[in-house]
Amino acid sequence: MKTIRNFGFLVLIVLMGAFSAHTDSTEAGYDIGDMATDFSLKNVDGSMVSLSDFDTAKGFLVIFTCNTCPYAVKYEDRIIALDKKYKPLGVPLIAINPNNPFKQPGDSFAKMQQRAEDKGFTFPYLLDEGQKVFPQYGATRTPHVYVLEKTTEGNAVRYIGAIDDNYRDANQVEEKFVENAVDAMLDGKEIKVTKTKAIGCGIKV
Repeated sequence: MKTIRNFGFLVLIVLMGAFSAHTDSTEAGYDIGDMATDFSLKNVDGSMVSLSDFDTAKGFLVIFTCNTCPYAVKYEDRIIALDKKYKPLGVPLIAINPNNPFKQPGDSFAKMQQRAEDKGFTFPYLLDEGQKVFPQYGATRTPHVYVLEKTTEGNAVRYIGAIDDNYRDANQVEEKFVENAVDAMLDGKEIKVTKTKAIGCGIKV
């Protein structure tokens, strides 16, 4: 009986590992060089926002984030700073909340509106209603960043992953992955680090 219980436990561990590997993979989403499909999602001000709305943009910072994840909260001020730095340079930031509000009530649309007001968000904060957009991108965490470059063929994915290498303390960051990627993109240079592991909470489905 003990052997059977041990075997059952091992099977459970294997299945859990397989599930975790699947949910933390971007294989089903975009890879570097892919063209990101446009979307139309509701902003906290009630308007619908699409990438095509930004006629003069050179690219985009698409960040999947939310109200409730401690990692996302740690990064909020840095996300605001990224928008203030790069929007004037033609790379606006668009934040998307991918969580199911029925599973995570703190990420409801009304809570998003309140959070955006409290923090003074300077960028669109969109609800992925029906959770249709984040699987296209392959996002698995909050926050999870995608740097897009507007080209004649479409919005090309240039970077996927984390904002930087220290979610705990902005003052202790040694490598600013997103800033390095956007700076290189704007300068027409090669992006040295195109993928990193997104560190954050799993998206609630």
